[in-house]
Amino acid sequence: MEEMLVYERDEWFSRAKQAMDNKTKPLGSLGFLEEIACRLVVIQRSLKPSVEKVLVVVFAGDHGIAEEGVSLYPQEVTYQMVLNFLRGGAAVNVLARQVGAELLVADLGVKGVFSPHPALLSLKVREATRNALHENALTRTEVEEAIEEGKEVALRYGKEKDLLIAGEMGIGNTSSASLVLSALFDIPLDEMVGKGTGMEGERLEHKRKVLKEVFRRRKWERNDPLSLLEAFGGLEIAGMVGFYVGAASLGKAFVVDGFISTAAFAIASAMFPPVKEYAFLGHLSEEKGHRLVVEKLGMKPILSLGMRLGEGTGAVLSVPILRAAASLLREMASFEQAGVSKSREEGKG
Repeated sequence: MEEMLVYERDEWFSRAKQAMDNKTKPLGSLGFLEEIACRLVVIQRSLKPSVEKVLVVVFAGDHGIAEEGVSLYPQEVTYQMVLNFLRGGAAVNVLARQVGAELLVADLGVKGVFSPHPALLSLKVREATRNALHENALTRTEVEEAIEEGKEVALRYGKEKDLLIAGEMGIGNTSSASLVLSALFDIPLDEMVGKGTGMEGERLEHKRKVLKEVFRRRKWERNDPLSLLEAFGGLEIAGMVGFYVGAASLGKAFVVDGFISTAAFAIASAMFPPVKEYAFLGHLSEEKGHRLVVEKLGMKPILSLGMRLGEGTGAVLSVPILRAAASLLREMASFEQAGVSKSREEGKG
């Protein structure tokens, strides 16, 4: 991984802030946009950052825990939605077209066989995870293979891009993410488990009951993040872990989506702390535990729209904001260029 040296990071951030402070505006008046612009400068090591070329990869995998009725939808919906992605009919397809992003789908563990398609990456490790209520969801070998596949996707398809985004699809994956995040951050499961696909009342209580039993039965080591993926799954989450590591190793900015993507990011940053230097958080998910995890990570979401769809949708929606921040730094005139006087306080400097 390309680790960003502290002195180099600080030097680029200082140069970016100086350039932004010298634009024709009151100091700090563009708020979070200024921080985004400066961070893009640090990542790209250029005072003219660009967010034009965007790659979106939707990682897909099924979950054995879905057999326990923890989702409103049957497991075959994962397969059906992959076909929908490939036809261009899902929400993430629509949003990706809006920002001109390339979209690929990576099959890490969907039940069923797909016909070849130009946008489909056939990387199946196994057909669905095991049912974590009865046994570990994955073996260590399967976890490592899925992570390596995700990393290779970033390395192969992300080299010529400015920004990378991972989305996900997998019926039952809010359950896996809830278990992973609860274990990783020591947050009570009751505070982590949310509606997922829209569960309420007795069905939501059933989901909580099942996940508490899974949590009780499985064994893991907090200082060994891969053991969490072994215990709880899933393959698409492991793939995203590798994707984020691969993006950072290329020195590329990436955007984390919602609840499930944040579970993958939390594991990636626990394994390789420098990964966090390259990450933006696209949005605050409506899924119950996301806010708690975001606070633990110390990250600031770009958007908050009450969304909980997944697929990478919130991350893709943040792209125009990232582009705007980069454009302001590249294109906005300085006080000297515009012949505009600085404030009296700035003028003293």
